[in-house]
Amino acid sequence: MLLLLLKLRISQDYTRTNEVPHIALLGSGGGQRAMVGLLGSLVELDKAGLLDCMLYLNGVSGSTWCMASLYKEPDWSTKLDTVKDKIIKRLSGPEVSWGDAYAKLKKYHKKDNFSLTDVWAVMVVTEYVKEIDEHKLTDQWDQLSKDPFPIYAAIDKQCKQKKDGDPWFEISPHEAGYSLTGAFVETSSFCSQFDNGSKKKQQPEMDMLYLQDPKDPPVEMYYQVLMDLVDMNLSVLNGKDPSDLDQSIRKLLNDLFLSICTCMAKWIWGRNYNFLHKMTDEAVPAALLESETRDYEDAGLLLNSPYFSVLREERHIDLIISLDYSDGDPFMTVRKAAEMCKKLNIPFPEVNIPSEDLEKPKDFYVFKGQNAPTVIHIPLFNVVNCGGKLRLSS
Repeated sequence: MLLLLLKLRISQDYTRTNEVPHIALLGSGGGQRAMVGLLGSLVELDKAGLLDCMLYLNGVSGSTWCMASLYKEPDWSTKLDTVKDKIIKRLSGPEVSWGDAYAKLKKYHKKDNFSLTDVWAVMVVTEYVKEIDEHKLTDQWDQLSKDPFPIYAAIDKQCKQKKDGDPWFEISPHEAGYSLTGAFVETSSFCSQFDNGSKKKQQPEMDMLYLQDPKDPPVEMYYQVLMDLVDMNLSVLNGKDPSDLDQSIRKLLNDLFLSICTCMAKWIWGRNYNFLHKMTDEAVPAALLESETRDYEDAGLLLNSPYFSVLREERHIDLIISLDYSDGDPFMTVRKAAEMCKKLNIPFPEVNIPSEDLEKPKDFYVFKGQNAPTVIHIPLFNVVNCGGKLRLSS
């Protein structure tokens, strides 16, 4: 029923004007639930003949796990059933071995800016996605003729903490940068070192494993990761007496462990060189120009749905379809987005939720306004999906 109404709305709103609507599909955070949920939602959109209407596919946190799996396949939207089966088969298969994970962690450790995001990607994300994806986002540059354009959302940690500058950050196959400020660099150069707009030192482009989840979990969760690292080291040694280890291997293990402890002590996440360092541009907030490095985190820590990437004025979005896989308040993301947009003078429809729906949300909501994109908000946890079993956590 929902997909039929969606098809009718697109037809009624845009067919009469002979315009091609700019439609953005948003996938919220929610870990593995969001990954599987987004895959299922895309399959249903495909069956309804609506998937090829989507211009953008924008994700945060768990939804990016699904996106990374999809975009490894050129033109995935034309063969979604086959791609879906491959993803399900992988998720049902064996975990990444300690040896492979350790080898990947050593590669990450060679970067100029090693952080807890590298460790989290190798030690935690791989447990869910069951692979080490070393593809680069720019590999998709020439593979997007039939698929929605992918955008991965993050936030600038310093801007979030100081409430200064532009916290909204996005990465696509073409560019990486600040969504509202409009300051971008080519994605292939995002991790490289810059000074006053000139590249000083080339760094490898981040791979898809790293990009899938720049998370900032509670401290207590990281102690378990450290214990897993101990298990990894023991596994890699294969029962050998550590005293027989080559000195270079011993040094590597020691350096890696010390680096992780340093990152934990300073709580360093998602650190990369700042491509805006020492630039002089009045259009860019001064807060973004000063430091040589910036820290980037999971956008869900500020807003668990990536609205602001698609609200860039030049994208001219007509319709936003928000797939919300969050637990807790099913309206938090859309209401918070509306509040933030009001403060920033960004066109966004009024969000009014009937009081009776707060505890018993329906399966979808349509919010419309003048000179603003229409927003269709679809919470996963609703009375249609859950019936009488719906229990919303606070």
